[in-house]
Amino acid sequence: MLRMVKALDITIVGAGNLGSALAMSLHQAGYAIREIVSRDRSPSLRRSQALARNTGAKAVEVSRATLHARVIWFCVPDREIASAATALADRVNWRGKIAFHSSGALSSNELSALKWRGASVASVHPLMTFVARSRPLLKRVPFALEGDGAAVRAARSVVRSLEGEAFSIAAKHKTAYHAWGTFTSPLLLSLFVTAEEVARLAGVPPTLARRRMLPILRQTLENYAKHGPVGAFSGPIIRGDTATVQKHLQVLRKNSGAFEVYSALARAALNNLPTQNRAALAKLLRGRDSKSASSG
Repeated sequence: MLRMVKALDITIVGAGNLGSALAMSLHQAGYAIREIVSRDRSPSLRRSQALARNTGAKAVEVSRATLHARVIWFCVPDREIASAATALADRVNWRGKIAFHSSGALSSNELSALKWRGASVASVHPLMTFVARSRPLLKRVPFALEGDGAAVRAARSVVRSLEGEAFSIAAKHKTAYHAWGTFTSPLLLSLFVTAEEVARLAGVPPTLARRRMLPILRQTLENYAKHGPVGAFSGPIIRGDTATVQKHLQVLRKNSGAFEVYSALARAALNNLPTQNRAALAKLLRGRDSKSASSG
């Protein structure tokens, strides 16, 4: 492992949230970070300069990048991966080099401009959320790998050194994989925000609602991790309590968005989790949905 770490030096293209977290983790794992490549704009340069100071790298604009590292890792927005690869394709000899990108939705084909010039390419996506005020550790984080054999083998070695968990994903499954990831964080946050809106109906402001929700959220995640979804499921739907669900739907008509989310999640529970009185609950939800649609 130590030999592989020494053999693979890395250049990071893009100093956003993901690129910054990745560069720091790679540096701490013993990889030499050669360059942090950024766009020729002041905010991008400032971010790359700060990251370079913390990783012993050199901050460079795209036009000045040497790309001498063995691994070039693109951490730019999805819409910019192919164009960034094309922009760098004629800058160096790509034979023997490895190019990664970290899109969850797109395949390694986004790097085809480099593959045609001799690089081995792969998509290497950590199933983790990256935001401006947090820099998560990558230990035990799953990484989805897809691409050329040589690039995937190198990626597996890198992920092992980060103490992450590498697994293969077919190119045709990347979109579904990314949708799965979207459910696990951004849409989960959307659910939390919707819960805050329902708290308003109970007279509880969002900031206070957030604090009061945290214990039950933490316990639910702990139950889910230990016992799975069936063992963690509770509430009126598992009990088949149509009277309570009907009252919920009545009060939620004051907030159409929350009504729609509740109805959709309740139907998902009926389809995927153990419930009593399933037929009556399904009929209740169908009736409420039709009333909501006709009133709209």
